[in-house]
Amino acid sequence: MPGWLRIALGLVLGVVVGGVANMGLVMLGGIVLPPPEGVDPTELESIRANIGSYSPVQFVPPFAAHAIGTLVGATVATAISRSGSFWPAMIVGGWFLLGGIGMVVLIPETPVWFIVLDLGGAYLPMAWLGGRLAGSRRGPSVQS
Repeated sequence: MPGWLRIALGLVLGVVVGGVANMGLVMLGGIVLPPPEGVDPTELESIRANIGSYSPVQFVPPFAAHAIGTLVGATVATAISRSGSFWPAMIVGGWFLLGGIGMVVLIPETPVWFIVLDLGGAYLPMAWLGGRLAGSRRGPSVQS
């Protein structure tokens, strides 16, 4: 299989598998640490209207879902691409970071501390770790 095709396949599968992991963890997290009373976590407007009633502990499931989903996706992308580069992992991390930014735009009432933690810790750092776990030998560089 040509290298470019392997990289493209790795990126697509990394995003899909990472997205499935993210959603699975969001659903499981809602069972383990349910949202506040009266919040429908499947309805954006319900979350927006009630985000102020979330306790800090109730932000753990979404953070874990974002971080682990990104980690899994980046690991898959890097392993499948077999490029020896961090770029597949970082591209997947960037993709999920864009999703995180999108959620901040859709739910601007989210506490600033969570936005900083989530956007700063759940995406690119976990993508880097996923690249390392998959055996990438080089960090992101212009030569990659």
